[in-house]
Amino acid sequence: MSIAHDFDLERLDHLLRPFSARAQAIDLDTQLPKLLHLLQADHLDRLPRPGQGRTLERWRTLARVAGCDLTLAKLYEGHTDALAILSECAAEHHAGNGIWGVWAAEPPDARTRIVARDGDQVRLQGCKAWCSGALQIDRALVTAWEGEQPQLVAIELSHPSQRIQAEHWQAVGMATTASVTLAFDDSPGLAIGAPGQYLSRPGFWQGGAGIAACWYGAAEALAAYLREQCAKPRPDPHADAHLGAVDAALLGARAALRECAAWIDRHPQDDASFQVRRTRAHVEHAVEQVIRHVGRALGATPFCRSSHFARLSADLPVYLRQSHAERDLAELGQQLTGMPAGAWQL
Repeated sequence: MSIAHDFDLERLDHLLRPFSARAQAIDLDTQLPKLLHLLQADHLDRLPRPGQGRTLERWRTLARVAGCDLTLAKLYEGHTDALAILSECAAEHHAGNGIWGVWAAEPPDARTRIVARDGDQVRLQGCKAWCSGALQIDRALVTAWEGEQPQLVAIELSHPSQRIQAEHWQAVGMATTASVTLAFDDSPGLAIGAPGQYLSRPGFWQGGAGIAACWYGAAEALAAYLREQCAKPRPDPHADAHLGAVDAALLGARAALRECAAWIDRHPQDDASFQVRRTRAHVEHAVEQVIRHVGRALGATPFCRSSHFARLSADLPVYLRQSHAERDLAELGQQLTGMPAGAWQL
């Protein structure tokens, strides 16, 4: 399901354009799920799997969707990630026709446990936090604990034993994703892959870089507003300087993503944690620079008069916090200490 042969970016752009240009916030119960199902009906969810020689093409598509709308990108990335995971775990036949999510957050105050098992059929108890799109999608892959190992489990969101707890979701940025808590009460699920496979498979880190492609795509879209402003005949040297800084930031981030994609395609079965952590750090820093320079150059006008710009500007700082900031940088630093001398040489 997740492997594409000839991906139609023109068709994707045609479907995304009206959604990007809408003037008002969407009705989260109708328009967003409809668009996701329309993309699926046109097979525009069948991206190349990471590590199969077309990783950059996959990330370009994610970036394109993110430049349209980050709420859509959040759910689209989760769905396409789920299809890749099912394929990697030899469970592609379970994909079906619904929209999927992947929920693997493990905060200390919310844990899902497997309390009974009959072959691949399991029963779940407990809570799963940060369930993005639970109000809009059909199925999800969740991590559930069986002893000391996390087991990936497929669930149907329509089952009556599951209860959505949405009262704590007060977000303004990324509001429509509705990342709620899901409570299980002897709820059925289907074990996918072997215990521990979700974290140990090569695609775990490969998929993590796809998030950075979404950050990049949104920043690229914001930067386009500044480039359009600077193209006007009235000279503005300060805006030109901001555009130069934005170009430098995006150029470096683009190079990092391309280098990482190429490395993954050359080493599809290797641990990509170092390459992905380094790339995510680079892209995160570049995106923060773009947000700052674009805002300072353009002032309040696009924040107040452009629905697309305003949504991206509100959503991107929240989506960017899918990074763990200094915690991720510390992990990267620890990995760097084991690198040979000269690793930074040109």
